Amino acid sequence: MAARKKKKSARGSAEGTTRERLVDAARTLLEEGGYTAASVQAVADRAGVSAGALYRHFASKAELFVEVFRDAAKRDLAAVDVAAAAGGCVERLEAAVAAHARRALRHRRLAWALVYEPVDPLVDAERLVYRRKYCRHMAGLLRQAIAAKEIPEQDVEIGAACLVGAIAESLVGPLSPVAGQVVAENDIVATLVRFCRRSVGAPDRASLREVAPAR
Repeated sequence: MAARKKKKSARGSAEGTTRERLVDAARTLLEEGGYTAASVQAVADRAGVSAGALYRHFASKAELFVEVFRDAAKRDLAAVDVAAAAGGCVERLEAAVAAHARRALRHRRLAWALVYEPVDPLVDAERLVYRRKYCRHMAGLLRQAIAAKEIPEQDVEIGAACLVGAIAESLVGPLSPVAGQVVAENDIVATLVRFCRRSVGAPDRASLREVAPAR
């Protein structure tokens, strides 16, 4: 009985490892060349398994990339939370915006594939889930800033949606793999943070607070 349980546990561990390898392989291929480069066979080859093994873990390519998107979104929201963990309320909002933008700009091809490339409806639905979570995070920061009287009273749900939409739109050009001249990362972040501060009614200030480098 003990030997059977041990064998079952080992098999489950191996399956978990294979699933993780597939997600990592898909993420790497997206970062290298987007969805065109990330075919089922290419992902299986990069992970060192057969295409059949991939389908034992994911019913379709779309389901695999939903998992990739969930993992990336989880990492991004965690990094934003860490960046916005200290300081005044507006400073925390500023840090959240800057951290999100820096992470995308440090991994431009991956961010473009995950957020902007045409994808299967399943992945598109997951994008909406992430957007709602991101809006909730921003709305929470706005509520705290209003309570601290750092910004004026406003509809935080609409305000948060406007911020998230502005951030997404402002990064389309810089992240595009077919864009022309690319603006420096610090200039993009500075302009975006300044716009977000102004849009919620926070006063301008001369310099931006330092934020931890994106990873």
